[in-house]
Amino acid sequence: MLMRSEPFTEVNRLAQQLFGATPTGTWSRPTAMPVDAIRNGDEFVIALDLPGVDPDAIDIDVERNVLTVRAERRPIDLGEHATVQLTERPLGVFSRQLFLGDALDTDRIDAAYDNGVLVLRIPIAEKAKPR
Repeated sequence: MLMRSEPFTEVNRLAQQLFGATPTGTWSRPTAMPVDAIRNGDEFVIALDLPGVDPDAIDIDVERNVLTVRAERRPIDLGEHATVQLTERPLGVFSRQLFLGDALDTDRIDAAYDNGVLVLRIPIAEKAKPR
């Protein structure tokens, strides 16, 4: 039986975690969050994955048809005697920008956060609806 061995895989993974070579987001280097964008009748629905993020650490802003969502996932506080054995959950600041069309009413965005998913509902502007 032939077994393939990659002796440096674990070393490389640890080095990437220590030196920040992975796209996990840090307080100084934001990373993107997964997103779905769906047209549903007279509204546009955007869903962003933000598991483990406190709702108070989410910021939503629209300026000149650019939607910016920023969120921060903070480490859990286990006290001063805790020793990390393994850490794979990305921490820090995450951000995503989406360009919205003029057909959307960005003054009436509805936001809901449930089970780690931020859902934004943006109505289609009345002027953009077919007559």
